Amino acid sequence: MKIAVREARESDAAECGRICYEAFSAIANAHHFPPDFPDAATAAGLVDMLLAHQGLHATVAELDGRVVGSNFVDERGSVWGVGPITVDPAVQNQGIGERLMRAALERAGELGPAGVRLVQAGYHCRSLALYSKLGFEVREHLSCLQGTPIRGGVSGYTVRAALERDLAACNALAVRVHGHHRGAELADAVAQGTARVVERAGRISGYTTQIAFFGHAVGETTDDVKALVGAAESYAGPGFLVPSANGALLRWCLENGLRIRQPLTLMTIGLYNEPAGAYLPSILY
Repeated sequence: MKIAVREARESDAAECGRICYEAFSAIANAHHFPPDFPDAATAAGLVDMLLAHQGLHATVAELDGRVVGSNFVDERGSVWGVGPITVDPAVQNQGIGERLMRAALERAGELGPAGVRLVQAGYHCRSLALYSKLGFEVREHLSCLQGTPIRGGVSGYTVRAALERDLAACNALAVRVHGHHRGAELADAVAQGTARVVERAGRISGYTTQIAFFGHAVGETTDDVKALVGAAESYAGPGFLVPSANGALLRWCLENGLRIRQPLTLMTIGLYNEPAGAYLPSILY
């Protein structure tokens, strides 16, 4: 058995999409949780988008010359986000996932981001063990929430579309809360029209790239994040992620009819500050 890791090519998209769908479905079904992707076409569409994005670095693993797995790293900021990482269910538990992860960490060691993070499926013990062995620290238990959008405002808070002129204020807010910002992600979301800001007393007190699986949010207070969630018209993908330790936010979501879809775990290497405010992580971190 010969495992090789190389940079992904556009021609890998179809096979990586198939593996992504089958891998996530297999592990979710084995633990009696709903899969992250409803069908193979959705997974393939995501892989196509990730391969085309200039801010992401993609690798594939080959076993005896055949593609059997892939990994993506979002390198747009000073902190990198890893995922999705998937291995063909037919050849799992042979060290392929570890090789893909080590390749990502070796690249981080060469290029020097302040940190590397990921979000792990809370029911998947093997991945938790692997990431722990590779040096990742557990930081937050997360709950993925989904349901009928709340569509209710919070008194005194106004939510509107984010504009390019808001980027500096949003990035400064992220630095105050987390010690770093995700400005490139936010700029992409502004360009795509999914980003929102919340204003309180005439100033920006929170923002979101999108209330969604791949979106994140930052707020000075829990009420800022509640306002952003309450203004969302839908929750794209499997749902959005809430730090379970923020009981006030989690209870508010549950009291408004949302339900927990699955547990997840935020894990980090390198830079990490305890958040000095409220936030929603994305599936990256």
